[in-house]
Amino acid sequence: MLTGKQKRYLRKEAHHLNPIFQIGKSGVNENMVVQISEALEKRELIKVSILQNSMEDKNEAASMISQKTNAHIVQVIGNIIVLYRESRENKEINLP
Repeated sequence: MLTGKQKRYLRKEAHHLNPIFQIGKSGVNENMVVQISEALEKRELIKVSILQNSMEDKNEAASMISQKTNAHIVQVIGNIIVLYRESRENKEINLP
C-alpha cells in the first residue's frame, strides 16, 4: 500500500507522461491486462485513458486492472488512470 507522500511523488512523476493504453467500447480484456502488466514491468509508472465511448466505469476499470496486474492505483482523474508497480528487473523509481 502506498503512503500519501509516495502517491504525491508518483503523481508528480506521472504528470508529463502520455497515456499508452486506451480503454474503448470493448472494455478491459485479458489481452489488454497482459500488455499493461508488461508495460508496468518496463516502465513502473503508466497512464491509461478511458475513451468517451467506453461503457466501463473508470473506478471499476481501475480496480479491475489493479487487481489483475498487482499494481497500485496512484490516481484516477478525469478519464485517466495512473498505475504503479515496482519492477523486478528495471527498477528506476525510488519511492520516498
